[in-house]
Amino acid sequence: MQPICQARRLVCVLGALLLADASAATLDSARAGAGEYIVETSREAIVAKARKEGRVRVAASSSPETIHPLAKAFREKYPFIDVRAAEITREDSQARALQLKAGSRLEEDVVHAPPDLYRDYLPYLKKFDLLTMVEQRLLEIPTKMIDAVNRNVVAMESSMQVAAFNKCLLDPAKVPSTWEDFLKPELKGRKFLVDIRPNLQTVMAAGAGEEWMVSYAKRIAAQQPIWVRGQTRTITQIAAGEYTLHSGAYYQGVVRVMRKDATGCLQAKVIEPVPVRVDGPHAVLETARHPYAGLLWLEFMASPQGQAIIDEFEPVSASVFAPGSVLEKITRGKKVWIRDLTVIDKTSRWMKMAIEAFGFPREESAKGK
Repeated sequence: MQPICQARRLVCVLGALLLADASAATLDSARAGAGEYIVETSREAIVAKARKEGRVRVAASSSPETIHPLAKAFREKYPFIDVRAAEITREDSQARALQLKAGSRLEEDVVHAPPDLYRDYLPYLKKFDLLTMVEQRLLEIPTKMIDAVNRNVVAMESSMQVAAFNKCLLDPAKVPSTWEDFLKPELKGRKFLVDIRPNLQTVMAAGAGEEWMVSYAKRIAAQQPIWVRGQTRTITQIAAGEYTLHSGAYYQGVVRVMRKDATGCLQAKVIEPVPVRVDGPHAVLETARHPYAGLLWLEFMASPQGQAIIDEFEPVSASVFAPGSVLEKITRGKKVWIRDLTVIDKTSRWMKMAIEAFGFPREESAKGK
């Protein structure tokens, strides 16, 4: 799950997008596989090399509450590997990207590559051909979780955005059933919240096209919504009755607050097309000291056991491509807009386009219902 920037003004949102794309880099040629990619000969060889390495260091996108049970379960499965995993913030990921560009060697074997830094990390990732190794049954990872273009990155998590509302203040029948419903005249004039960090709009661009997204963002701005920044705080305020409706709340954030909402007023409504972001891209670094133990960590996080832990503790953030995950069940049979790894590097550009279409709004301090 991506860390939320702590600053409250639009400058923070724009500032997070400024790190330049990485330039091309020459990687070491692999021992086997097609081109420069590495394909191992057997699963036994992978496990044997991981056993010899004996440890793995992970910079993970998950919270400490999730990382602890993940690491515990991994140790139980591979007791010969000493795993050390810690949460990494977006700011830390940015600093590490700069270190890699400067030629430094990181301590971690497995790293998280945030969407807006994705291209910065790609030149420094080990060229394990995960797709081929999955096809050859050397690894067990759902293929759609793997970057089909770069082949060496696995997205461990997903997030879905919904309409969040207070049913004690707003009749559920009046909650929008389509995204266009937010454009109705009766919702004009501070009737719903819009986050100035336009993650929802990046999914709209991926699913409906850039032109449609920009047009929609302009029309949303014309509705004169309440501009906010951050999810947990605003969702909590909806539960408390300070606001009535959010036009694009993270489902996992709603679930987290609902678990503590004694009133039962906070509710979520799934709107089709369902906006889903593929999150938590992880990969083994080219300079990893324990690459094969890192490979087993990637596989474990993508496994049914790992995904169940993410769903329980994150919460409900396991991959939409993991069979039986919460999001896979919710979206099953529904029309979905999805920003997957094949377009994740367009995130920064789409955000800039959406912010411009919004008219460069600022977070509002005044509360409104």
